[in-house]
Amino acid sequence: MNPSVNMKPELLLLFAVLLCVDGVPLSSAGRRKHNKLLLISFDGYRWNYDEDVHTPNMDLLVREGVKAKYITPPMITMTSPSHFTTITGRWIEDHGVVHNMMFNSTTLLKLTHKNTLKRSVWWDNGALPLWITAQNQGLKTASYFYPGGGVNYSGQAVDRSLVEKEGHPDANETEWRQKIDTVLGWFTKENFDFVTLYYGEPDNVGHMVGPETEERKKIIEQIDRLIGYLRESIQKNNLADQLNVIITSDHGMTTIQKSPTVKEIKLSEYMSFGQLTHFDILDYGGFGMIRPKVGKVQEVYDKLKNAHPNLTVYKKEEIPENFHIAKNSRIQDIVLIGDLGFNLNSRIILYVNKGDHGFSNQEMDMKTIFRAFGPDFKRNFLAEPFDSVSIYPLMCKLLGVDPAPNNGSLSDTQAMLVENSDPGGHAGRIRTSVSLLVIMMFILRLL
Repeated sequence: MNPSVNMKPELLLLFAVLLCVDGVPLSSAGRRKHNKLLLISFDGYRWNYDEDVHTPNMDLLVREGVKAKYITPPMITMTSPSHFTTITGRWIEDHGVVHNMMFNSTTLLKLTHKNTLKRSVWWDNGALPLWITAQNQGLKTASYFYPGGGVNYSGQAVDRSLVEKEGHPDANETEWRQKIDTVLGWFTKENFDFVTLYYGEPDNVGHMVGPETEERKKIIEQIDRLIGYLRESIQKNNLADQLNVIITSDHGMTTIQKSPTVKEIKLSEYMSFGQLTHFDILDYGGFGMIRPKVGKVQEVYDKLKNAHPNLTVYKKEEIPENFHIAKNSRIQDIVLIGDLGFNLNSRIILYVNKGDHGFSNQEMDMKTIFRAFGPDFKRNFLAEPFDSVSIYPLMCKLLGVDPAPNNGSLSDTQAMLVENSDPGGHAGRIRTSVSLLVIMMFILRLL
């Protein structure tokens, strides 16, 4: 008897086993190790801030990684709502963080942004942020000053969180580098998988002096130096082959239009707050809300609808669907939006900021940046614009996390990943299976 005939069933069995092992589902083979992920947010970094500044390190990222032309934040272009959209992948009407300030329109409670950062009742509305979803799937996560990272979600806290306190300085370059050192230490010494890191600039400079200033250019140069320090530190910590980095922001910034150049929006010129309103959250950039007294909704609406040429007013039921805010109970009966650069002043004009945000997310001045680099990202890749809500499924893909329900789309970002990659250093897994199949067919032809 020909020995090759006896060998044929054994060979078939052997290669079948090899193919099955190579293609075994991750859930069956145990969790595969993915690369680590660092998400960095620079508050108020407008999409084109580095176009008029010498930024050699940001320029290097363009050649060595991915740049999106710009990304579009959610409609309420404020810090807390936008950051929470990024970390949950949900529209504002779904996650419920509708303002920087925590408020209650019944009790008239208002808390400043930083005093809101430890209030779970403001953030925990059913939409799970990625920290918690990742932890529930075996990953170790941390938040360094990222909005929403310092509270509990259905009783669960982020593995490690540091929360920014009121009055914390935002522009100290030495502290900025110390943050990088701390975070990279979490990756190398404590084996964290996913960390979010927040910086309060260039938002503060943009507010204080305006975006079209030398001071803003200097803070962008400082950010660029930090990016250089980050890249060097990644190399020193031997993380270059196992750490992906995403750099983004929450909203842009624009110059505020002031009297006497324009007629500013002062709502008390058109209506009586004492007679008509129960609650308002105004004097906070280009977005505001009013809860009229019982039976006064139509009257407030009529008085404000055509009051100022640079003011748009909606009843809650009239809010356009593509704003993705109307369905949330925290959105008040009347929503007001100023044209770009026109702040909403309620009773008197006390506003001193030279720059602000909160305006329509369709305005180019509200668009933000997106940069990414690391082992799972292509090099020298320019991505088309996309909504920030789609950063979430990208992060889940990179971490190997099954995403929670979300409004983003991986199709917006898939092209920026290394082709045929299965993030985590397992690029070519599909190619390996195909190669084994080809080898098996070749051997069988020889038998």
